[in-house]
Amino acid sequence: MKTWLLSAAVASLAFGSQAVAQENLKIGVLYALSGPNAQLGVDSLAALKTVVDIVNEGADLPLPLAKGGGLPGLKGGKIELVVADHQGKPDVGQSEAERLIAQEKVNVLLGGIMSSVSAPISQVSERAAVPFVNGSSSAPSLTNRGFQYFFRTTPHDEHFVRFQFDFLKDFEKLYGKKIETVAILNEDSALGSDSARVQNRVAKERGVKVLESISYKVQTPSLTSEVQRLKAANADVVLQTGFTADSILLYKTAKDLDYNPPLVIAQGAGFVDPSFLKTLGRDAEGAITRSPFNGDLAQRFPLIAKVQELFKKHSNGRELTDIPAREFTSIYVLLDAVNRAGSVEPEKIRAALAATDLPSDQLVVPYEGVKFDQTGQNVKARSIMIQVQNGKYCTFYPAELAVCKLVYPAPNWAQKAAQDAKL
Repeated sequence: MKTWLLSAAVASLAFGSQAVAQENLKIGVLYALSGPNAQLGVDSLAALKTVVDIVNEGADLPLPLAKGGGLPGLKGGKIELVVADHQGKPDVGQSEAERLIAQEKVNVLLGGIMSSVSAPISQVSERAAVPFVNGSSSAPSLTNRGFQYFFRTTPHDEHFVRFQFDFLKDFEKLYGKKIETVAILNEDSALGSDSARVQNRVAKERGVKVLESISYKVQTPSLTSEVQRLKAANADVVLQTGFTADSILLYKTAKDLDYNPPLVIAQGAGFVDPSFLKTLGRDAEGAITRSPFNGDLAQRFPLIAKVQELFKKHSNGRELTDIPAREFTSIYVLLDAVNRAGSVEPEKIRAALAATDLPSDQLVVPYEGVKFDQTGQNVKARSIMIQVQNGKYCTFYPAELAVCKLVYPAPNWAQKAAQDAKL
């Protein structure tokens, strides 16, 4: 009798230990899956599902977590995504984050994309002491609040803006023209406001004159007066920050008013939504944006091509683009930390994230790696410049990553119409 009780106790302990060791990781995912920016959310969710399949099921990739069978650090524990639609609304993002933590009992949060939504999500995660890994929100203020549970893998707008002005400085050497003036155009949410503030400051530091700095309401129905002011200013470069609908509206309005700026350089956002190119077609030719990713980098980084094929299975054949590639990176960084932590406990995951030091060869974006400073910002993030050429974005800057040459000045509306007439 005593032997049976001892055996049963040992078996019970062993079973309990195994159950704990193989506990699944629950990730609360918050994207806009409806509304004007839904495509970015849909494609980003496809990127996360791609990574989950790679880790849970296995894939032929040169990545430590790609052998399949779950996370080794959790003794084969699987990854579960619990998805919420924040609709692009800060209040919905806040309430959904609270629900995911309190009711769904997620171990970590991921997503956001829009800085104005990521801000309240991060406040919820900080209060609950639940890590929030952010892959795409670029407002500098997000990592200036002394938070301990917020980690951002992407460059933020301070990095992006200085990179833009580095390009403008190099422009004379590369193309024989000095950029002396810029006009700034931005929507008025956290993304646009922070971006414009940094652009104005850096322009002053670099001795570039700002002829106009124009802010408009997010999701505005008209940009006619704003484009008229841009046309009157006639700056060498327009620096734009906006989401999908207003970025498309900018180009449609510029066409209606025959405004032909030599260069438009965007802060990603709407310009990297696949809907931007699909909606505008040839009218988007010459558009430029900063970006931490472009598909043509597969010529230099073979991992990208392999991931592209896996991603298409979850995206109805669409290719991996900027935002989804950054979201792919954020969940991979998170899983690396959880694997090292050997636990789904939020505090242990936070400590592992703080100790992250991933090399560049484990990433699909051209960062120099991932290593967080005391604010939770990745200090090894970097960017590229891409331009729409022949219906696709092409990487042209910096020189060591360039796949094509910049088309300058951008084709004007008459030239685009003539091209259409030939077809």
